[in-house]
Amino acid sequence: MIPDKATAIKAINPTAKFSYTKVDGVDVITWYETTPISDEDINSKLTELQTDYNNKAYARKRAIEYPSIKDFMEAYTEKEIGGSSTKWDAYVTKYNKVRTDNPKW
Repeated sequence: MIPDKATAIKAINPTAKFSYTKVDGVDVITWYETTPISDEDINSKLTELQTDYNNKAYARKRAIEYPSIKDFMEAYTEKEIGGSSTKWDAYVTKYNKVRTDNPKW
């Protein structure tokens, strides 16, 4: 999930009670039974969360592109029980291509 100010607030104080909306492009935070968190602290946490989110783009892309669990089970079963590694070799090739096409750094 792409982080927003509400996510940042919950990351700072998981028990915070507040409402968060945007009115004409302006953030409006109303605090309930919670000590308000400064905009500076919220924005700092938001930047930290956004950086973390951006750094994990490769993982989100990999998750979509990896061969399915069904493909894995079928290939593994045929290799281990049936003695044929054709599907396994194809699975490993696809898996490694996803890793090569979407490097961590």
